[in-house]
Amino acid sequence: MDNYEIAGNFSLLSKLIDIHGDDSFKAKTYSITAYTIENLPTQLSTLAPEKIFSIKNIGSATGKKIIEQFKTGRLSLLDEYIIKTPPGVLEMLRIKGLGPKKISVIWKEMGLENIGELLYACEENRLSLTKGFGAKTQQNIKEAIEFFMKSQGSYLYGQIEKFAVAFTEKMQRSFPQKKFLLTGDANRHAEVIHKIEWITDAETNVLESYFVEKEYTTEVKDDVLITRGPENVSLKFVSVPTNLLYTHLFENNCSSDFFNEWKNKYGWDTSAAYSTEEEIFVKAGVQHIQPYLRELPAVIKQAENHSLPRVIQVEDIKGIIHTHSDWSDGVDTIENMAKAAIKREHEFLVISDHSQSAYYAKGLLPDRIKAQQALIDELNEKLKPFKIFKSIESDILNDGSLDYGDKILSTFDLVITSVHSNLKMSIEKAMPRLLNAIANPHCTILGHMTGRLLLVRNGYSVNYETIIDACAKYNVVIELNANPRRLDMDWRYIPKAIEKGVLISINPDAHAVDAFNDIRYGVLAAQKGGLTKEHNLSSFSLQQFEDFLDKQKQKKLGRQAN
Repeated sequence: MDNYEIAGNFSLLSKLIDIHGDDSFKAKTYSITAYTIENLPTQLSTLAPEKIFSIKNIGSATGKKIIEQFKTGRLSLLDEYIIKTPPGVLEMLRIKGLGPKKISVIWKEMGLENIGELLYACEENRLSLTKGFGAKTQQNIKEAIEFFMKSQGSYLYGQIEKFAVAFTEKMQRSFPQKKFLLTGDANRHAEVIHKIEWITDAETNVLESYFVEKEYTTEVKDDVLITRGPENVSLKFVSVPTNLLYTHLFENNCSSDFFNEWKNKYGWDTSAAYSTEEEIFVKAGVQHIQPYLRELPAVIKQAENHSLPRVIQVEDIKGIIHTHSDWSDGVDTIENMAKAAIKREHEFLVISDHSQSAYYAKGLLPDRIKAQQALIDELNEKLKPFKIFKSIESDILNDGSLDYGDKILSTFDLVITSVHSNLKMSIEKAMPRLLNAIANPHCTILGHMTGRLLLVRNGYSVNYETIIDACAKYNVVIELNANPRRLDMDWRYIPKAIEKGVLISINPDAHAVDAFNDIRYGVLAAQKGGLTKEHNLSSFSLQQFEDFLDKQKQKKLGRQAN
């Protein structure tokens, strides 16, 4: 081991001791040791043991730890700290601007265990509300995390969409006589993109020369070129003859399950030429299926019957449900959020700030609920016919109860219930917790069902069918959280919800006016599940929404009476 490795071990040990809030004197000692070793003019490995102990700032304890590393290649105390530190917390040390003291607060006080959760907290404006952090620090950390995550090579669809379109246009400009047809996951609006793919009639050797000249790394196998440039995005180009462009495009625009079902029903001739994808459907005598619907094989049956639904569009959204204002961890005032919704020609807004258990997000205590509701009454008079509805995102506690009693919950027009704590639940713990919340007469919408953050955490395990059955029984709506980091519930279960008569609600979970734009990503995900506007709560007009809430209120009173 050289000096830099040994110094690095002591430096990391010092930081981990600080993160855990242990002996600050030892942390400082190991930090000084690391600095001393890193700046030595001689490699420690060339010195006799007694010489090591005579170096200034290296005492008996640290000297023994140096000898230990030479003998074993390990620092046992460091190993102990690594074992008891979540890997995501260790990774935070790689983020510029995050030192041990700040990481300790983020982990121990905010309960965040990886950089993805931390980034989401920044986007929710939670970090700036925490002691020792401010808006500027939060923005700097957010930018540093985004830079770090880009280097990992996988992206949310919301992160990569514009790049994919722009790169397609760039290639088309560079090779105006050739075609570049976007395909694969990016063209099917997958939640996470690991590579961007094109079908092209440009020759592989020509593309290789083009990218090598630009100093991209390239790999060629047969007629496939995979390349990566400074943006650290994997780019795949499949070169085919011009007359077979749409034959290959169709195949790559389908999930494997969909394509296998298609082949079983209609066969597949890889040498058949088409001038458009639509011709393939005409030849089969079925309704044209958009790429984003070519996921589940069951869609083919609908196309055969010419009964594909008119899936929901962004313009079908009439109200903004699930928003956070500056009363909790949002950025904007309620009035500014309402005016932004009006400007977008929406008919209503649902303000659902965090409940009291979410202390880290300035969750609303009872007296603040009363004050906020009085303000909403004033704004509704001022902004009519536009309407702001009183809501809360009530934490689902460990036993499935909600964050307030009946008296307070009954003051809201609707209640969104969500899990925000103890997210590492087994399915045996998660299911009773969620089912108890769903059964609560005040529960209107089940928020982000699994708590997942894409590319960060999978979320807790649930039995979707049981949850959907419970929501059908108790007339509870299931949220499709439109934040591109969530997209939760999973669109794959939308057909089951529709079958059971359960409404979905595409909600932005907006912590700022700009986040209203996230609705689009929720719509794109919902389209993959075949959701229509009729089955989406946020597509209801103001009158329909009020009628819905009146019916919910009557059913709630009936349940409470029983």
